[in-house]
Amino acid sequence: MLTYSNHFDTQTLEAEILEKGFAAVKREADSGEIGYYHLPLSSQPLVEELKTLYYDIDRRFNTIAIIGIGGSSLGIKAIERLLRPNTPNAKKLIYLENSDPISIMSEMKQIDKFRTLFVVISKSGGTVETLSIFKRLIVSFELPLENSDQIFVVSDEDSILSRFADEHKLRRFVIPANVGGRFSVLSAVGMVPLTLAGFDTASILSGAQTFLNQFWNRQEDHMLQKAAFYVTHSEAYPMNVLFAYSDTFEEFGKWVVQIWGESLGKRNAQGSRVGLTPISLIGSVDQHSFLQLIIEGPLNKTVTFMHIEHSEEHLMIPELSLKHLEKSDFVNGKSFNDLINAQCHATMQSVLQSGVSVDEIAWKQIDEASVGELILYYELLTSLSGALFEINTYDQPGVEIGKQILAGYFQKG
Repeated sequence: MLTYSNHFDTQTLEAEILEKGFAAVKREADSGEIGYYHLPLSSQPLVEELKTLYYDIDRRFNTIAIIGIGGSSLGIKAIERLLRPNTPNAKKLIYLENSDPISIMSEMKQIDKFRTLFVVISKSGGTVETLSIFKRLIVSFELPLENSDQIFVVSDEDSILSRFADEHKLRRFVIPANVGGRFSVLSAVGMVPLTLAGFDTASILSGAQTFLNQFWNRQEDHMLQKAAFYVTHSEAYPMNVLFAYSDTFEEFGKWVVQIWGESLGKRNAQGSRVGLTPISLIGSVDQHSFLQLIIEGPLNKTVTFMHIEHSEEHLMIPELSLKHLEKSDFVNGKSFNDLINAQCHATMQSVLQSGVSVDEIAWKQIDEASVGELILYYELLTSLSGALFEINTYDQPGVEIGKQILAGYFQKG
């Protein structure tokens, strides 16, 4: 369960803009053009199907290698990092993402060919990093392709990767055509590796659907206020900082950076450049780096503080006083969870006092339902903001330009 608090001024927000945002996302969902709204329900049969495969997968494999990048890996990594402490017996997940040869070699050294299931994920089916790494794995591990039950493919229905899978009779799973890559973690993209690894994906979907129902029933209008505040103040506050107080949020922050940056950095219908620059920080570590800029630097940022009220780890600070080090004795006998939460609240108060606009997300504890809820929260917040910016939230024309230039480099030779 999560609670949300907006500490910025909502009095100046006009009801008309709030209703505009809600109507826009409702129209997207009802039309069926944007499919992520329906994934919490439509992915449930997939999870049940995957459960029937689990026994055989569990018996044969102890590792799942995920070959994918961007929307095909970031969401999976975020969920795994959040839930791994509560699911210690889940299979090891290895991520082969970047075309960095150092990283590829490092990850390949962890692979036992006979105990690893390979899951190749690409929405378009033509992602150059993914296909290049897949080729390397085929050669390095002499992977058999025909009728292989060690290679799964996740892609669009008629992509070139799907055609390859069908040609070689590989098991494949479909990403709905109306679901964009960065909104796809609750589709087969995330459900296949996470379910087969042993995570409780059914509860993740259930938590997402519960939150979605509450949003449609107008029980989460704080989101409308937040999106409206961000968009109407985007020229004054073009940067949005997620200050998350737990190391387990690090990968989630990277997922937020992608969905926020790739969705909202666009040209609007008038040709003007709009967007909100996402910045992901981890507390209390980044209190010792970025906080000074937030408090005394330009007032051009908003900050979302996120923390966990109750940790499963009840680690205590000893009642130990050391000569010359008595300065820190005021926290003796307290838990580290108490300390990191106090640091979060103290930092938030200092940021508020400096005139920065702040909101807060508090986890009662980390569990599957809460993870599903937070995924939907940020997807909805992105869609609301895009609608109010009057842009196409779901394309990425700027990214495509770079892909065309890259192809040209190699074709010249």
